[in-house]
Amino acid sequence: MSAAPATPPPASADATGPNLLLLPPRRRPWWRVVPARVAAMCVVELQKLRHDRTELYTRAIQPALWLLIFGETFTRINVIPTGGIPYRDYLAPGIIAQSTMFIAIFYGIHIIWERDSGVLTKLLVTPTPRAALVTGKAFAAGVKAVVQAVVVVVIAALLGVSMVWNPLRLAGVVAAVLLGSAFFACLSVTIAGIVRTRDRLMGIGQAITMPLFFASNALYPTTAMPAWLHAISSVNPLSYEVDALRGLLLGVPSHLPLDFAVLVVAAVLGITAASALLGRLAR
Repeated sequence: MSAAPATPPPASADATGPNLLLLPPRRRPWWRVVPARVAAMCVVELQKLRHDRTELYTRAIQPALWLLIFGETFTRINVIPTGGIPYRDYLAPGIIAQSTMFIAIFYGIHIIWERDSGVLTKLLVTPTPRAALVTGKAFAAGVKAVVQAVVVVVIAALLGVSMVWNPLRLAGVVAAVLLGSAFFACLSVTIAGIVRTRDRLMGIGQAITMPLFFASNALYPTTAMPAWLHAISSVNPLSYEVDALRGLLLGVPSHLPLDFAVLVVAAVLGITAASALLGRLAR
């Protein structure tokens, strides 16, 4: 009979190097963590929209009413200086910014819900930096805002608003909406980190949304504002988002380099503040 094949001797741990199971995973650099986290959060938001489109339909009602009733009425009255363009066209970019801001400004409620359900605590114990978590959630809110902006653009086009359909300009519209929504989402998370309850956040959110909207150039040019309101508008990020959208969609003179610079700085400051308060919210 032939001898049974010899069993190969077990490999020595010293011969094969250190046991990889005993070593902690190698930490990835921030420039890889942040994009991965942002992409993951954006995919989650898109999945939510795919499974439940009701929010998109209901949120489209208010912009349609603004454009159809307010826009058409003031176009006929012709009392607001718009630089020679119909007031309905002038209003459309402001309504886009308004509708996306309304989505982002209550995003802190999602963070409080995640805190209550234990999801936030699990996220915070991962090696992912808090700034990456906040950035991912902020731009996830921006993805939802972009979808809302597309809906409003379609409604505006159906109502006869004359817009520029240049692909580069449309890409700029997406960037402006993402940055503006990221700032307002971070503002909401910052407020959530301070008040820590849904009811208080809802009250504060409702108290600041309309002042932010009316203290911007969404409804009327800054030249028609009194001096004190003009000063508030000059530090309101929504004004710069509206100016960028108006220049990109309508082709009117705007200050795109300044607008995007302010939006980027506002988003960075918002991410920094929200990251600092995220731990307090989880306690």
